[in-house]
Formats: sequence, structure tokens, C-alpha cells
Amino acid sequence: MVRPTGLPLIRRRCLRCASSRYRAHGKFRVNANHKLLDVWLLALCAGCGETVKLTVLERTNVRAIEASTLTRFHDNDVALAATLLADPVLLRRNGVSLDWDGAWALEREAVRDPAAEVIDTSVRFLRPIPIRLTRLLSAGLEVSRSQVQRLIADGSLTSKHRLTGNSSGDFSFTLRRWEARG
Repeated sequence: MVRPTGLPLIRRRCLRCASSRYRAHGKFRVNANHKLLDVWLLALCAGCGETVKLTVLERTNVRAIEASTLTRFHDNDVALAATLLADPVLLRRNGVSLDWDGAWALEREAVRDPAAEVIDTSVRFLRPIPIRLTRLLSAGLEVSRSQVQRLIADGSLTSKHRLTGNSSGDFSFTLRRWEARG
């Protein structure tokens, strides 16, 4: 199972330093102008600490926002920040993308029969996290990425799902017994 361990880094060029990464900590800023609200998700530059505001809501009537959501904005709810960062509309509106390196973990179940010739495995994602599948399989099989690519090339590692490129959805694969190559 692939699960998030924290919020991903935000890719955006800093205007103050050479960094292109921001850290979101789940902090929101809510600004009221009479009956209209603006809500931003705050992120700090990984290099210099400059704050950037990602627009969540803009000039929205206060009655159009659920009371529980407004409370979560005021309480700086990290789970709400994670949900909003997964929204492609919010990312596109703010001109940013996400960097999930170091923000996910793979939980593995023990292999029942290590001497088995064929092992069928399913991988589930708790939240859509785009990960390069060779990197994910490398972590799960405890081999190098080049070894995973060799297993795919020689047919020892197969799936109905494409095993190259990025994915964020559940998939299954079959591993046929192989001899470790140096």
C-alpha cells in the first residue's frame, strides 16, 4: 500500500532566490471584505523562507462556504491542505506542480511463500500520488531501478498496467522467480 507521509513540495520558482521548491505546512490565510472571502494556502520557499500564497477561494460569498469548511480553514487543517493540493484545478490556477519525492511510503505485507515460482501482487494507493513505477517497484522488491527495468524487459515482471512512466492508481503485477544478477 502506498500512503502519503506528508504534504508534497510545491514546484514554483522563487522570485527572491534560486530555489524552485516550496513547503506547505497546512496554514491558510482567510481575508474578509464585507461578505466576500478570499482564502489562500500558504507555503514557504525551501531556500529563503519567502511566503507564497496559493489562491483557494477568491471573492466568494461567505454563505457559499460550508461552515465546517470555513472552520477547517481557520483551524489550519493539514488534511484539508492535502485534499486541496490534490486538486488539479487549484494547481493549474496557481501555475504550480507537485514534487512527491520523500512524501510517500510503501507498506508491504510479508510474502507468504518466498520459494514460490510466481508471485501475484496488488498495489493500492490511499491517495492519488503520481510515482514513477520503476521507483515504486524498486522500493517494494528491494532491488535497483535498473534491475526492475531488466525484469520488465525479460518478461519476469508483467502487468496489465504499463509498468513504465508515472501512475497514481491501483494496479497488480506478476513476478516470476528470477536469479539475482550482479
